[in-house]
Amino acid sequence: MRLERNRNTVTVYLEGEMDHCSAQQIRRMLDQSIQESDIKNMVLDMREMSFMDSSGIGVILGRYKVLRSRGGKLTVRNMNRQVEKVFKLSGMDQIIDIE
Repeated sequence: MRLERNRNTVTVYLEGEMDHCSAQQIRRMLDQSIQESDIKNMVLDMREMSFMDSSGIGVILGRYKVLRSRGGKLTVRNMNRQVEKVFKLSGMDQIIDIE
């Protein structure tokens, strides 16, 4: 995972899988990047993410709520077909911006 900060927005480049094994570590890293400074917005770039299950949905939903409480937003981009399918089946596409 790689992070790029631009003012009050952080772009997170996720790689590999976000499943029950990796979700807790990813959650900690995302939370740390939000808390370290005045981050209001987050973009999750999933170009290099090969798999996501419901644990990943939980991570994304939690960060969405935190950012929204700060008056910010969460955006997701570059999902592959599998990740996009999980995202849409969960209804997340109705509340989170997709680029």
